[in-house]
Amino acid sequence: MRMRTLGRTGIKVSPYCLGAMMFGAWGNTDHDDAIRIIHKALDSGINFVDTADVYAQGESEEIVGKALKNRRDDVVLATKAHAPMGDDPNHRGNSRRWLVLEVENSLRRLQTDHLDLYQIHRPDPETDVEETLSALTDLVRSGKVRAIGSSTFPASEIVEAQWVAERRGLQRFRTEQPPYSILNRGIEREVLPVCRRYGMGTLVWSPLAMGMLTGKIRKGQEAGTQRAQRTPGRFTDERKLDAVEELVPLAEKAGLSMVHMAMAFAVSHPAVTSAIIGPRTMEQLDDVLAGAEVTLDDEVLDRIDEIVPPGVDANPGDVSYEPPAIGDVALRRRPRGERAAAGN
Repeated sequence: MRMRTLGRTGIKVSPYCLGAMMFGAWGNTDHDDAIRIIHKALDSGINFVDTADVYAQGESEEIVGKALKNRRDDVVLATKAHAPMGDDPNHRGNSRRWLVLEVENSLRRLQTDHLDLYQIHRPDPETDVEETLSALTDLVRSGKVRAIGSSTFPASEIVEAQWVAERRGLQRFRTEQPPYSILNRGIEREVLPVCRRYGMGTLVWSPLAMGMLTGKIRKGQEAGTQRAQRTPGRFTDERKLDAVEELVPLAEKAGLSMVHMAMAFAVSHPAVTSAIIGPRTMEQLDDVLAGAEVTLDDEVLDRIDEIVPPGVDANPGDVSYEPPAIGDVALRRRPRGERAAAGN
């Protein structure tokens, strides 16, 4: 693997990052097999591992912790916090109270005394970003965290966090983890340029568009993957299926598998540091690794631009974070008596 620098942290990471979401109850429940997959990835040159507390409610972190015994110092280890970890309303979100508690839980499950990268999984409209950055700054100063990052933040909230950090003398987000693939290119318009402006590394998730870019999900065929069962709407959108039907012959003409073309596309963007792969089986890992040397020429990239234009999501409805201004009706509509331009 050709190592890349993670933003301006000075940390060197592989262009492929091993994502652990599919280890545990959400995917591969065989801990020993999952550990073998992790070891195979490390032996193949991947030195970057990303997980989250919410993945199988901590089970993923536990598997990663067991796999990294005696190998911890050779791995750049990242995890995330934000999502609910139980029924207690305070066991979620981006508050100081929760982050200071949950980082200890993650460290215990991962069997380590520090995290190389601690990320905020989603924005929290109910928590001042200064509160979040202040807590994360203390975790960095305590030695429990080396660098901090965000995940799936809108460009405006990335900028706000950078400004708050500068004004208050706090640690700033050094990375962003957004969704990115041939079918989901919306971040090219604002998020990736903002990350470059602030020297942030990016580890993009779902470069295979949740399996849409494996070539196994086609128009007129029922998607039989586990993810399709959890979020069926993402696999039946006609615009995405139409794009896949154009991408399949493009890959065949280039002599590539869909998986290899999709991965090569994701890591070719100059603002992308690493693309997260999320294998559930050893076969899936081997398939991705086999395309690590693939380079897409301009002709292929130009044709991809024609199929799904730069800065555009094939399905604009594919959103992984909906801000309150969109989701809350009260923020989109004035009280009935105040809606008219004129009145008594």
